[in-house]
Amino acid sequence: MTYVPSKERKAKVDHLVTLEKVQKALAYLEADHERTVDQQIELCLIPAPTFHEEKKAARLAEMFTEAGLTDVTITPYGNVTGVRKGRNSERKVLLDGHMDTVYPLDTPLNLRRDEEFVYLPGIADDTRALAAELSVIRALNDAQIETEKDLIFMGSVEEEGKGGFGGIRNFLENRDDIDACICIDGDGSTGIIYQATGFKTIEVTFHGASGHAFAHFGELANPTHAAARAVAKIADIQVPAEPKTTFCVSNFHAGNDAGIHAFASEAVLKINYRSNGQKELEELDAKIMKAIDDAAKEETARWNKNEITYTIKTWVDVGAGSLDEHDEIVETAWCAIEAIGNTPDLRKGGPTNASIPICKGIPAVCIGAGNTECYVHNAQKERFPLKESWKMPQLALLLALSMAEMIEE
Repeated sequence: MTYVPSKERKAKVDHLVTLEKVQKALAYLEADHERTVDQQIELCLIPAPTFHEEKKAARLAEMFTEAGLTDVTITPYGNVTGVRKGRNSERKVLLDGHMDTVYPLDTPLNLRRDEEFVYLPGIADDTRALAAELSVIRALNDAQIETEKDLIFMGSVEEEGKGGFGGIRNFLENRDDIDACICIDGDGSTGIIYQATGFKTIEVTFHGASGHAFAHFGELANPTHAAARAVAKIADIQVPAEPKTTFCVSNFHAGNDAGIHAFASEAVLKINYRSNGQKELEELDAKIMKAIDDAAKEETARWNKNEITYTIKTWVDVGAGSLDEHDEIVETAWCAIEAIGNTPDLRKGGPTNASIPICKGIPAVCIGAGNTECYVHNAQKERFPLKESWKMPQLALLLALSMAEMIEE
């Protein structure tokens, strides 16, 4: 089905790009390309795995100040925020990029660059967003653009893994002054994510008695076998293709090599499961919980000697949700992508920082998706394509000006 934005929203964006100040800002972003890439590399060379973003936050705060933002703050939670004041400071639009990367602190940050790419772990996900924000700030200042609403720029913490979007969740807690959120994640300039993929990450520990693998065989139920039963049951769960629903037992650990001849007293599973539908997520959660419980009971009954118990720790629990595909911010993003000469792509679902405002009822999209030249989550392959990379900051600028209401004078 062809997506057609409203004539009114298309006309608004088409008018915006004809304005002299906007044209100046768009040209600035293209001319600012090399400086933006240099800052992107500088920030990326500061290791920042989830829960360890402090050093990158300190440098980003300096850069926000250098770029001219006011009220630059590293919040108690760890987010970096700065404000570009509008005429009506009661209402605000947020531009966010997350500071954390998926790589451990000891990951070698070996920089390599050629005419087409910059190769560096974290260079696209999500250091590109931070550099793009800085370029947008400079372009707005250079063109002397004013907005009705405040623009808040943020580098957020704890987006990846066990962070579970903690940074943006904390920022939006108890706030009612945010009219829209523009989350930037990646380096593309075609994709629009307007749905929140719900997901849970849990750690399940099966408990039992330890013993010798030979001497105590038949006398003890085995926690590792209980965990294996659970994995087998989970592997057989059927999930719908639409809305997309997935599950993964990503970690299984018990015992050690020194005790390879022994029953381990504990066996640990880590499980991640997701869905674009809240109902489907809840149904999958119930099936996984049943698989865990049945596995413990079956291993206990198999030997009828001792009981296998289990505990569950929930690391992340994010609900699913969606904007209407014709929400103002979605249509505006579509029109802005066309305005910079690209073909828009509405994405079905996506676990991004935009999930949190979407589930709170705040209009939000995530941009930055859509570039197939970027390999993420592999330290040896992650790379940032240089060709026309200024288009993503141009998209962010147009979307920000639309949602924050540029003042024409």
